[in-house]
Amino acid sequence: MQKKIRTALISVFYKDGLGPIVKLLSELGVTIYSTGGTQKFIEDLNISVIPVEKLTSYPSILGGRVKTLHPSVFGGILGRRDNETDTKEMRQYDIPEIDLVIVDLYPFEETVASTSDEQKIIEKIDIGGPSMIRGAAKNFKDVLAIASKADYSELEKILKEKNGETSLEQRKKFAASAFNVVKRYDTAISNYFNDSKKDLEEVKILRYGENPHQQASFRGNLEEIFTQLHGKEISYNNLVDIDAAIQLIREFPVENRTEPLRSFAIIKHTNVCGIASGTTTVEAWKNALAGDPKSAFGGVLITNSLIDKETAAAIHEIFFEVLISPVFEKEALDILQSKKNRILLQVQPKVENHISQEIPIEMHKSLLNGELIQTMDEGNYAEWKEEGGRETTSAEKEDLIFANLVCKHLKSNAIALVKNKQLLGKGCGQTSRIDALRQAIEKARQFNFNLNGAVMASDAFFPFNDCVKMGHEAGITTFIQPGGSIRDRDSIDYCKQNNLAMVITGMRHFKH
Repeated sequence: MQKKIRTALISVFYKDGLGPIVKLLSELGVTIYSTGGTQKFIEDLNISVIPVEKLTSYPSILGGRVKTLHPSVFGGILGRRDNETDTKEMRQYDIPEIDLVIVDLYPFEETVASTSDEQKIIEKIDIGGPSMIRGAAKNFKDVLAIASKADYSELEKILKEKNGETSLEQRKKFAASAFNVVKRYDTAISNYFNDSKKDLEEVKILRYGENPHQQASFRGNLEEIFTQLHGKEISYNNLVDIDAAIQLIREFPVENRTEPLRSFAIIKHTNVCGIASGTTTVEAWKNALAGDPKSAFGGVLITNSLIDKETAAAIHEIFFEVLISPVFEKEALDILQSKKNRILLQVQPKVENHISQEIPIEMHKSLLNGELIQTMDEGNYAEWKEEGGRETTSAEKEDLIFANLVCKHLKSNAIALVKNKQLLGKGCGQTSRIDALRQAIEKARQFNFNLNGAVMASDAFFPFNDCVKMGHEAGITTFIQPGGSIRDRDSIDYCKQNNLAMVITGMRHFKH
């Protein structure tokens, strides 16, 4: 059932993104009703608007607490166009039909996060807003409800391409989104009154989620993990990659080594696309970048050591979203801060020093109608069983340890190829292990790496000896895997026949 928008009620706290919508409504000849600050915003655009007070015959009263709670407003929203009694009463009481409701809610969560003043918090409990949203969503057969600026782009498309006509399916979809907004808002208020204030104090509303049409927020204290030194607001996707980056770099502490190694990693879509260790930060950076310079574009960068002037100058040459380090030299910051949107984060010492109790020891994941909880994947290997045709050398052992840690942080199925503590190629997120290996070898060849003498790590067992054969043909001489297949002997026998080293760890590292 198509419905054309002829009237609209607009009352929003946040005005960003509203201008183009209002202009399109005006061009379509839509009658606009509005209140307070929104009314002024529309008038400043030189667009005709009718104050809600003309409908209600009442001004905004009680300090703004009451302005839309009136039958002339709610009758126009809830009136059923196909109900003879409703339409008769609307004519009797001179109630206009309202076809579009654009209303957002007072910033309750943001206020709780920014102040402990209870009176200020209470005044941000919206009454009219949720009621109008619920009314419009309930009457989706006749009314289009827009409760979030995340829906503006789709509304704008409808106004441009359909001249303001909406289908029943579209209105029902927007209604579902509107009820979700109100549900989240009511939950936040309920939590506050049920002494869940601590959680609410640490809520950060994000621009949007994985995609612009998704709402998102962060609940937690980011300042315990890092300090933002520079750059734009951190997004949902940034945070997901930052978490992956910090979890990865924790595996490579600088201390506890005879000769401390600096490590640098590049994260893209939560997978590591380049990582290396070296005696200097700039060496680690250059080797990490060499592993996959194309994927590094727009990535999240992280190091376990100081960013000096030389390293900053090298990093400055590429586009990246985020750079994370425990320390920045002033000269380095002067270079890096020349790009205004770059996000520069300095991790707190407790994170840098690998104090595991300061990192969440549980992982939570919402799915279906519940939540999965598991402990962190700590450790590298449960045992070190040399099962191949020869023992690993000390250099190979270091590369195997390095490769196994990298593989642990790649999406399954995963393969990592490493030489001299540099990731040469990786395969991740594949539906078969042999495909992951093909991807890893192709990546290495793409950037002209010589795989002779490289090591291979697999996040789970080799079900057949095909991966070992393919790796050997590419030049790989040493393998590490958890074991556990009923056909482990096939891969072990191949290594023995060809004088290749293989280590069985007894610890699988799936990451889904």
